[in-house]
Amino acid sequence: MKRASVIAKAIAAGFMAVALSSAVAQQGTTRAAQPAPSAQPGYAHRYASLCASCHGANGRSDMAGTPVLAGQHSFYAITQLFLFREGRRDNPAMTAVAKTMTDADLRGFSDYIATLPAVPAPPAATPPDAARMTRGQALAQEHRCVICHGADLSGGQQVPRIGQQHEDYLQLTLHGFRTGKRPGYTQAMGEAVSRIAPEDLDTLAYYVARFPAAPAKPPPPK
Repeated sequence: MKRASVIAKAIAAGFMAVALSSAVAQQGTTRAAQPAPSAQPGYAHRYASLCASCHGANGRSDMAGTPVLAGQHSFYAITQLFLFREGRRDNPAMTAVAKTMTDADLRGFSDYIATLPAVPAPPAATPPDAARMTRGQALAQEHRCVICHGADLSGGQQVPRIGQQHEDYLQLTLHGFRTGKRPGYTQAMGEAVSRIAPEDLDTLAYYVARFPAAPAKPPPPK
């Protein structure tokens, strides 16, 4: 646990350095002149050429072990890109990509990812197992998943959207947090899953991957 604490502090310190350098670079620019995330110049094209082959043009692909990016939050995305760039997360392909990114790139890509709307999972060939879904829901309540990730599992800020994430990726992530192989921005996830049996982690992954999509919001009145 002591080593995990040291790693978490190092990650936090490094990420804060990225955030500070970004803020310094923007000094002298008025708030009105700063581009909104949707207006980050060039990053839609760069995402299409660098990321879409694995993650999908809309942020959802069916590639095994590849997370859904659609609907993710900018702060969460930049944290993960930073962890990859610094070699804190173990994924050779992502590390190779992230190592080429400047601090401005981390911000540009994460802001673009945040513009990708959540995409519902395609309909399953068979309906979810009702008993397993009930057990998964109970586990999510018992272990307070909804406290951080929200009742609709859409996350927010540095907390990822997990509802309808790929099941294999969720399994890998949860077990990674439990064993300490997967680092986090804080120790919260490691501590949360350390008390959960491995088979219950699989049930959680099953439930979260099949979490009902939120209904589309009606358009604002004209």
